[in-house]
Amino acid sequence: MRRLPFFIALLATLAGCAAMAPRPADTVAVKVLAINDFHGNLRPPAGGFRMRDPQDPEKSIDIAAGGAEHLASAVRELRARNPNHVFVAAGDLVGASPLLSALFDDEPTVESLGLMGLAISAVGNHEFDRGAAELLRLQRGGCHPDKGCKGPTPFAGARFQYLAASTIDTRTGQPILPAYVVKRFEGIPVAFIGLTLKTTPQIVMPAGVAGLEFRDEAATVNALVPELRRQGIEAIVVLIHEGGFPASGHGDCPGLSGPIVPIVRQLDPAVDLVISGHTHRAYVCRIDGRLVTSADRYGTLLGEIDLLLDRASGDVREANARNVVVRTDLFAKDEAQTRLIEAYERLSAPLARRVVGRLAAPLARDEGPAGESPLGQLVADAQLAATADAGAQLALMNPGGLRAALTGDAQGTVRYEDLFAAQPFSNALVTITLTGAQLLQVLEQQWAGQARPRLLQVSRGLSYAWDAARPVGQRIVPGSLQLDGHTIAPEQRLRVTVNAYLASGGDNFKALAENGSDAHTGMMDIEALEQYFRRAGTVSPTTDGRIQRLN
Repeated sequence: MRRLPFFIALLATLAGCAAMAPRPADTVAVKVLAINDFHGNLRPPAGGFRMRDPQDPEKSIDIAAGGAEHLASAVRELRARNPNHVFVAAGDLVGASPLLSALFDDEPTVESLGLMGLAISAVGNHEFDRGAAELLRLQRGGCHPDKGCKGPTPFAGARFQYLAASTIDTRTGQPILPAYVVKRFEGIPVAFIGLTLKTTPQIVMPAGVAGLEFRDEAATVNALVPELRRQGIEAIVVLIHEGGFPASGHGDCPGLSGPIVPIVRQLDPAVDLVISGHTHRAYVCRIDGRLVTSADRYGTLLGEIDLLLDRASGDVREANARNVVVRTDLFAKDEAQTRLIEAYERLSAPLARRVVGRLAAPLARDEGPAGESPLGQLVADAQLAATADAGAQLALMNPGGLRAALTGDAQGTVRYEDLFAAQPFSNALVTITLTGAQLLQVLEQQWAGQARPRLLQVSRGLSYAWDAARPVGQRIVPGSLQLDGHTIAPEQRLRVTVNAYLASGGDNFKALAENGSDAHTGMMDIEALEQYFRRAGTVSPTTDGRIQRLN
């Protein structure tokens, strides 16, 4: 608690905002509260929120933060400061969720967010993990068509409204969900447009986006502006599931980069505020004078945005924001959220608490200089072992499919819920045949067409070197690609295991979908990981450097 004044000062610096001047009588003050990338984290996520240490700016510290119980209290306390308020989100509320939410198809998260007063959310790419029909079920309610009702009460659907302005049903030519919602504050209308990133088909299973078109973000918003103005609406807020990367990683602005920057610069000047997400970063920036915010991930931060609306014009006269850390020691647990979570935990406990093995030491998901992580190596090894009967000789794992470090408890005990937190997508394993030349093409796609490099995690026995100084498409050092110490020949046929997401060309690894042959579909990835632990008893991190980086 001694550091609290420093935290407050630091957050004000990160947000770059000054306290708003006393409100003029000809304006209406509106408070917008915002989250993004909640990903079903009903309980506080491991690690909390990492921020710059106020005692030593060269270091970072982790603050226990997040979780639905504490987030609900933070929302209640902040909105009590202004009767004109709205709670919104910028997508990925569900998907890649911990077991407590995923086991019930994310119904607990939808219920939790509705209970705490969420009003509007953009759709994110993870809202399409299980397809558009499942997204619409979460919106409208009803039992799962295959699994039935599994929760403590019938699922009534979202109390909040999902928006999908740029996601078009190709059969009808219309958005699959409303493009915008209009809220009125003391008679002044404010439009909230919601949409997701146009590259969603590149990062979601093809079945999840079948029959859908994802249109350009800025063009979609700009086309709606005349329609809104014909309704007399001048105040426009965009909720977009796309984001940026602060220069230092601590939310500093200027210096924001990434896809959100050109999108905002292309937006019609009528757009007053952009609330973003997707990159799991925290920032409050101004791009060409326009306020752009993002509140990290997992409910660890809550964006507090204050708008002044001009009574005469109906437009936004002033906008300021800050990100509030949802500290578990400062925001009490909300009792209604506790009851909801405990009801689902009682149902999930037999599976979630099942012991699967032990860890000799924690497995981090942080990548080293060459792109490898201890967790990634373990998962690739587990998938190789699980598909030996299909002739697998090597396995590749996408780093985006690894969502949390694997630590176990104080004694190293690992439970099923720990495995699921680390690898929550429940993808089937697919073993395919590639030639050596085709495998090389896959590995070169780690840098080609990617917003940021995506270094595939590789199984034991596969090794290669890459050179950052070489051009994209030629970064693998010639002759370095080896299997069990032998150089892989271009014509050599290999059996390669990947998850179904990668096999379908996910994360822009199109060579896997285009070239893979003789496919054999095996067990689910989470089952492979559990089987690996059960056979090993105690798992130790590997220390072999399978990937070498030059330059």
